[in-house]
Amino acid sequence: MTPQQQQTRPMRFGFLLVPKYSMIAVTSAIEPLRMANRLSGEVLYEWPVITLDGAPVPASNDLMIAPDYSIEEAPPLDMIFVCSGVDVTGVFSKDLQKYLCNQARKKVKLGGLCTGTYLLARSGLMDGYKCTVHWENIASMREEFPKLQLSDELYEIDQDRYTCAGGNAPMDMMLNLITETNSGKLSANISEQFMCDRIRGRHDRQRTPLQLHLGSGQPKLIEAVTLMEANIEEPMSVDELSNLVGISRRQLERLFQKYLNCVPTRYYMDLRLNCARRLLLQTDKSVVDVSLACGFVSAPHFSKCYRDFFGLPPRDERKLKVPGRE
Repeated sequence: MTPQQQQTRPMRFGFLLVPKYSMIAVTSAIEPLRMANRLSGEVLYEWPVITLDGAPVPASNDLMIAPDYSIEEAPPLDMIFVCSGVDVTGVFSKDLQKYLCNQARKKVKLGGLCTGTYLLARSGLMDGYKCTVHWENIASMREEFPKLQLSDELYEIDQDRYTCAGGNAPMDMMLNLITETNSGKLSANISEQFMCDRIRGRHDRQRTPLQLHLGSGQPKLIEAVTLMEANIEEPMSVDELSNLVGISRRQLERLFQKYLNCVPTRYYMDLRLNCARRLLLQTDKSVVDVSLACGFVSAPHFSKCYRDFFGLPPRDERKLKVPGRE
């Protein structure tokens, strides 16, 4: 939108809600727009809420926001955010895909909040774009969309695609968008109203870094854990880890025991099993494929380790958590 266009009408952000969307993500995105209008004394932004059929859909906390429009009735939009949350694979539909593809053809900017990125990718609208999604879904999306340029940052803006991890991260993204479309002073004033200590940038990471838990005094331990997280499918040995971080095996074991209360192999196993659990619950991959993706040499060994850690075997976990999925 040109500055002249922005003077003639407000910039319009549509929020397309699907069942089990993340309420905190949606409100964190809308509230900065409301506050921008209030502080400026002008109607700078509008935020119509849309659902596929115009009927309310429950958020993941079972609360509902009354929609303004169905996809058939929605007014022209400058940008539309697909707002999703848990059980995202079950809410994809051809009607949703058709609508989003139609908006893309009209050159409407597209965004995804929380797991909304998954629905954009499933609709074929994220090919060639850098994007992000809630950290719980990163592993499963990398498996399902291997060509996707997926990051673990709070939000990504790549040309006309705006994706965000969810939680309260949409507030940071919207404050940065307000800076781009209006002014940094207005964003700073909004941040102050919301008692936000700082506006996080797009390159801030999603999960609280281990460094914040340990402080800055354990760089070797942080480096070792970072290597573990980057090598799930082909796990490294403790000797390899210690060589790469530049300390002895015994020193590395002492660091893990002192600060993480476990040996390196146990910590590494926990990382791999938690990754496996996310793949089981978020994808249709077979147990064998999940085991291989998480560095286990055989499905029986994986099943035993999984049962020992979570209290039930992988197949039972999947049936229990996702009814009807084999």
